[in-house]
Amino acid sequence: MSERPIIHAIHQVALPSAQLARSVAFYRDTLGAELVATFDPPGLAFFRLGDVRLLVDHAGVASGGLTVGGAVVYFRVPDMDAGFKTLVDRGVAFLAPPQLVHRDEAGTFGPRGNEEWMAFFHDPDGNTLALVTQRAGGAAA
Repeated sequence: MSERPIIHAIHQVALPSAQLARSVAFYRDTLGAELVATFDPPGLAFFRLGDVRLLVDHAGVASGGLTVGGAVVYFRVPDMDAGFKTLVDRGVAFLAPPQLVHRDEAGTFGPRGNEEWMAFFHDPDGNTLALVTQRAGGAAA
C-alpha cells in the first residue's frame, strides 16, 4: 500500500540579502521577476516565479539566519540562448557561457537523450544563481 506523499511541491525559497533595496532592484529590474510585496521592516521582499515564491530576506531575518552568499537557486528558462543574451545585455556577469551539464541517456529526468544546459552567475549578495534549460539531445547550444 502506497501512502500519499506529505510533501508535494516547493512553496517558497529564501535567499538572504545584506541590502534589501539593491536585491529588489536586481531580481525585479535585472532578472525580470514579478515583485509581489515588500515589508521593510523587517526586511522582506517576495517575488512570484511560477508556482514558487522567492523570499529575499534582509540578512536572514525570517529564514533562520541564512548566511549571505550561501544559497544556490536554479531558474528554468524556455530558451537558454535568449535568456543568457538578455541578462548579459542587462549587465549580468556570467561565470561561463551556457554549458551542457548532463545528457540523460537513461531517461531519469525526462525523455531519454535530453540535455540539461546551465549558465551560472551571482546576485549582488554573492548567492549563486543559474539559468537552466532542457533540450532534446543534439540541439544546438
